[in-house]
Amino acid sequence: MGRAWHDGTGTLHAPGGAVPLEIAASYRARTRGLLGRDGLDGALLLTPAGGVHTFRMRFPIDVAYLDRELTVLSVRTMRPGRLGRPRPRARHVLEAEAGAMAGWGVRRGVRITVQPG
Repeated sequence: MGRAWHDGTGTLHAPGGAVPLEIAASYRARTRGLLGRDGLDGALLLTPAGGVHTFRMRFPIDVAYLDRELTVLSVRTMRPGRLGRPRPRARHVLEAEAGAMAGWGVRRGVRITVQPG
């Protein structure tokens, strides 16, 4: 894709509609991720990222691994205190509260789009 990502907000466009999005592109923002939060309104895009963990998190999350073109490689639900395996070809990771992605139609093979700002 060749896109230069920056920390900020945006909109995730999935088959189920538009979703508020936070973008974590800096090392600091990716490291903080969802730590210390009690929930998430929408989704969080970690970029670049190929794997995640849920240590010190307070709630279960859906994790979608995305390739360079933002096509979903796989979706997993992770409870707090887990280490996710890195996924080959994953360039981005999308996180949301557990169960949210099914409602948005985010599943393997689906291509999402991101509108920054």
